[in-house]
Amino acid sequence: MYILMIALPKYRVYYVLGVAAVYVVLGILPAGEILPAINWNVLMMISGTMLVVYYFIESMMPNLIAGKLLGVAGNVMWVTIFMSLFAGIISAFIDNVATVLMVAPVGFVICKKLDINPVPMIISIAVSSNLQGAATLVGDTTSILLAAHAGMDFSDFFWMHGKPGIFFAVELGALATVPIMMFLFRKDKHPVEKGEDVKVKSIFPTILLLTLILSLITASFFKDKPALTNGYICLGLGLVSLIWNRIRGSAAGSVKAALKSVDTETLVLLAALFIVIEGVTRAGIIDLLSEWIVKVGGGNKFLMFTMIVWGSVIISAFVDNIPYVATMLPVLAGVTRTLGVSPELLYFGLLTGATLGGNLTPIGASANITAVGMLKKNGYEVSFKDFMRIGVPFTLTAVAVGYLVIWFLWN
Repeated sequence: MYILMIALPKYRVYYVLGVAAVYVVLGILPAGEILPAINWNVLMMISGTMLVVYYFIESMMPNLIAGKLLGVAGNVMWVTIFMSLFAGIISAFIDNVATVLMVAPVGFVICKKLDINPVPMIISIAVSSNLQGAATLVGDTTSILLAAHAGMDFSDFFWMHGKPGIFFAVELGALATVPIMMFLFRKDKHPVEKGEDVKVKSIFPTILLLTLILSLITASFFKDKPALTNGYICLGLGLVSLIWNRIRGSAAGSVKAALKSVDTETLVLLAALFIVIEGVTRAGIIDLLSEWIVKVGGGNKFLMFTMIVWGSVIISAFVDNIPYVATMLPVLAGVTRTLGVSPELLYFGLLTGATLGGNLTPIGASANITAVGMLKKNGYEVSFKDFMRIGVPFTLTAVAVGYLVIWFLWN
């Protein structure tokens, strides 16, 4: 499946659906477990956010934001860097997929205004979103899993046991990617001009989008909340945007256009991929990989830490990091007791490698799949080579910095 997705990405959704069907037919994943295997929270978040973002785009607010960013950036290179950092800051506090859906439209507007290919900028936005997801408790599902397992609260990601938390390792990694982006986009030096500010049609979609962001942040502070809470928030506000459009007397075609803007191909791809990953998990492949990392690491603390970080990077490039992290956390708890070391060292190493590793490939994280889907919907095909040209140096730099910072702080 992965080989076909790399070689012929145009039909990738059919490959994944085919493998998911094979898993069910062979009994690797029982038919009754198909629906529970799908992460409905992610799919609901994407659907609802796409509706809100559609009206946000229609309001012309992204055009205004794009104009402001062009005003402070001297050339195309710095526009791309600013957009990436902007996405990263937002992603530290809300889901990575939601961040891509919110920020990418601004990137598309900027690229259209400058008449340049949007692929590099949208990919940079996606990988930056994944990077910052590990910075706080609310930035990514893997962070939530760690917090629940280790009994951490929001502040522990910033300061824990008298030491700087993982937030600072992630942020230093993010800063280290700026020179990388300067090198990758070194030829994009043609100047940009701000131009005249556009007139925003309505402020309500922007208010709705800000409400969505604040609601997701607020919900993260409530423990033992329903698993679909974030999905309900996004889908609910998406429905509010549709109702608002009807109340203000717009043509019915606008509602149809909004519904059409929901990227069903990406939703189907993600749903099928969740089924495949559940099959892989049930077959014991993730357990096998986890045990192999622990076995090779042996009793050497530094080797174990290195294996956890870089092994997680490689695994997460192809396997959803959520079941992997969920599997590894109890394994690492036992390992740290055996070695007599601080569990935070391996926990933070796991989170760094697993969260950032998804940036190596366009199918390594839901945010990447969403970004590539948005590009395809706008007429731009993204190959593995196109994505990895940015994703690989970005990931290796950020992980290397985080790896060193965590080792020296928590060893």
